[in-house]
Amino acid sequence: MSSPSKRKDMDVMKLMMSDYTVEPINDSINEINVEFHGPKESLYEGGVWKVRVELPDAYPYKSPSIGFLNRIFHPNVDELSGSVCLDVINQSWSPMFDLLNVFEVFLPQLLLYPNPSDPLNGDAASLMIKDKDQYEKKVKEYCELYAKKENINGSTLTDESDEDESNEDISDGRSESSEEDVAATADP
Repeated sequence: MSSPSKRKDMDVMKLMMSDYTVEPINDSINEINVEFHGPKESLYEGGVWKVRVELPDAYPYKSPSIGFLNRIFHPNVDELSGSVCLDVINQSWSPMFDLLNVFEVFLPQLLLYPNPSDPLNGDAASLMIKDKDQYEKKVKEYCELYAKKENINGSTLTDESDEDESNEDISDGRSESSEEDVAATADP
């Protein structure tokens, strides 16, 4: 079992030494958060996401679990859980792949070439098929609202699932809003 363990250490270290910001969870490399930037020349360009990676004990023989922690509008990403529907991770994973492949090839390809015929987000898939302009507008709107560098620090889908952004301040015990902000978001 030392070989998979060494490989896991090596793959996480390669990711840390690359251009990615990697945060171990609970001082373990079995669970990490990785800062992921939307690919250039895509609808997601300029977006920044925190991606949760869970490495099973049998990694690299068993694929990692990958999920977006901040919201993204995409046919192949579940909007509530952030789970990713990607064959190469879920079905055809090979020990030849590593974490750099996930972040440099698999996720960028997913964002560049969404597959609305195999959706996890039916609304995104339907909109993409029926009204491409509205789909593109909604993707860009989500990038503006949820995929900025300042949004990923301490963010999770549950923090952001409410459209009322003041709830984000409650989740981490701090409030950065002024009295004017609170008054502006009060219900009528």
